[in-house]
Amino acid sequence: MLNVDRVDLHYGAAQVLRNVSLEVNPGTITCVLGRNGVGKTSLLRAIVGQHPASAGSIRFGGRPVMPMQAFERARAGIAYVPQGREIFPLLSVKENLQTGFVAAGRGQRSIPDHVFELFPVLADMLGRRGGDLSGGQQQQLAIGRALVTRPSLLVLDEPTEGIQPSIIKDIGRAIRYLRDSAGLAILLVEQYLDFAQELADFVHIMDRGEIVFAGQAQDLDNEDVRRHLIV
Repeated sequence: MLNVDRVDLHYGAAQVLRNVSLEVNPGTITCVLGRNGVGKTSLLRAIVGQHPASAGSIRFGGRPVMPMQAFERARAGIAYVPQGREIFPLLSVKENLQTGFVAAGRGQRSIPDHVFELFPVLADMLGRRGGDLSGGQQQQLAIGRALVTRPSLLVLDEPTEGIQPSIIKDIGRAIRYLRDSAGLAILLVEQYLDFAQELADFVHIMDRGEIVFAGQAQDLDNEDVRRHLIV
């Protein structure tokens, strides 16, 4: 579904990604781990089109996407849930969800039933302003908004950040459902190691803008692997 091949990325003269490669396949969860500031979010921005890669290639469904703008990648089936959620605080929950219609195809401009099945609280708060929701509810709203676009690839940047444990469990169940029942390809950046290990099929660890480990989730029990995550 997604193939990232030897990607570099610069902010001005500073190089933040070096020769990064990974794959994400349908019906799997690939998790990217690493300390703060190692380039995880920059990698996601390169994939979704928020910042151009300097070198390498990114293909989605076999199609090169680096020439495409972010909105074109969204329409092609890449949905992004950014760190910090970035919902619209003055819009209602329903209006926030409806912003996903921009990337949905004609005839698909409706909120899928499974959004409310996964996150029932959103159905109860449709008229409430997004800014009045708790952090965990806003995270559920951000994921729901991404699902409105009917994606093939769901990209999530630290969905557990600042979230209470009960909602972390709800989000974990939702991500697992989207892999197992909906067959989505899921790329997850995460700091919460237990959450990643519970969900991930494949794991990549980044350090200083490079992939320093790639393997299966059970390999995270290896001490040599975990040392890359110790602050």
